[in-house]
Amino acid sequence: MEPSVINLRHFKHGSLPEGFRQMLIDVHDDAYADAMDDPFNQRFAWFVDHWSDAEGFTCVVAYDGEERTGFAYGAPATPGREWWRSTPYEPADSHTSTYAVSEIMVRPPWRKQGISEQLHEALLSERPEDLAVLLVDVTHPKVQALYESWGYVKVGERQPFADSPLFAVMVRNLRA
Repeated sequence: MEPSVINLRHFKHGSLPEGFRQMLIDVHDDAYADAMDDPFNQRFAWFVDHWSDAEGFTCVVAYDGEERTGFAYGAPATPGREWWRSTPYEPADSHTSTYAVSEIMVRPPWRKQGISEQLHEALLSERPEDLAVLLVDVTHPKVQALYESWGYVKVGERQPFADSPLFAVMVRNLRA
């Protein structure tokens, strides 16, 4: 019998339950079990702390029963400091605010069932920002194509850390 997500739970900055940080780390470690020798993946706890401390942080966690199957999280970009604006992409003048999608991950037994899209859409469903931005490793063209099918366009490339992969910068209009 194939697992199915029966519950999406929303969390936000200022009201994260006890154990939330470790739950994200545990899901990440399972999702990247075959790549945990990569120093960039080993720093995931730092990213959890950085993002979950951000004003406006939101997260959606998928559950199959009580089993955590994946999550998506992000936070609004600081106006005037949206790093992706250094790309050649020119949004409409009315598109001034950005929500940065930092992570979307699903544990291996629940992949290829549409859960990542459910998480992504739930994360963005009530966002007031005009645009969403995310990064995808350029060595994963299937993932980039998936994001394109969700309405994202590649607007450039970026390597935010010396030990990080080169990422495609992808932007989606949330008001279209």
